[in-house]
Amino acid sequence: MTFSFSKTLKSTLLLILLLIFTNISKSSLDYTTLIYKGCGKQLSDPNNIYSQSLTTLTTTLIQQSSRSKFYKTTTGGPQSSISGLYQCRGDLNNNDCYNCVSKLPQISQNLCGKVVAARIQLLGCYMLYEVSGFPEISGMQMLFKQCSSTNVAGSGFEMRRDTALQVMQNGLVSGNGYSSTTYQGVYVLGQCQGDLGSSDCGLCVKSAVEKAQVECGSSLAGQVYLYKCFASYGYFPNGVPAKSEGYSSSGGGYSSGSGQNTGKTVAIIVGGTAVVGFIVIMALFIRGLKKKDDDF
Repeated sequence: MTFSFSKTLKSTLLLILLLIFTNISKSSLDYTTLIYKGCGKQLSDPNNIYSQSLTTLTTTLIQQSSRSKFYKTTTGGPQSSISGLYQCRGDLNNNDCYNCVSKLPQISQNLCGKVVAARIQLLGCYMLYEVSGFPEISGMQMLFKQCSSTNVAGSGFEMRRDTALQVMQNGLVSGNGYSSTTYQGVYVLGQCQGDLGSSDCGLCVKSAVEKAQVECGSSLAGQVYLYKCFASYGYFPNGVPAKSEGYSSSGGGYSSGSGQNTGKTVAIIVGGTAVVGFIVIMALFIRGLKKKDDDF
């Protein structure tokens, strides 16, 4: 009786382990998790003129996201003009792009409320809007950076990372403003805003790469978002999972600050360690059950 119960318990635990591992992996790689938010000042809109224009704008952006990975437009009259855009990562298909972009307006509303400008960056897409007359921002301005707390100075990692970053930059022209590559376990990714020319794109990503190298130093992972491009890198010795670059986040944008939901993004390296630790614990537990069965 005990032997049969133990066998059943082992099978159940293995099934639970598989389900938990699958859910952790999916949540860690979710391209709709938040990287950062940027919120402008509160919008004075007593007659809801701008609110109507913003609703029209976001509806148009969502509709377009099922057909293209980048779209920019302006809505509203002379007194209520709002310009905005969205962009999806180059490796997302149209369906994933739509699913990502369709979440942005509600997230913006929850985190920023009614403001004169907002920028919401998810792992797989971002959206921004600005009312007419909002101060122009340089494409090279840094909005957000994140560096891993794990430092590997003296290990030769920086040389591998820098080689991978250079290969990524070289691929931007042929990749239409998007490029990713892996070199000796280092995964890098870069992307420019869709309306940026190839020359300006190259300069923008070069600036982002240089800032990542300086700001993050020997950190095992890092990402830098400028106004019109971004670059990120991470070390994945066992292979790169799909949609992988994501690190815990807060702040960034027009007036930086962490929101209630800004800590959602789970670092792959940290998440992977948790999964491995859980597997080891479960394996030892099952091993203990087997030993009891053998003794029985």
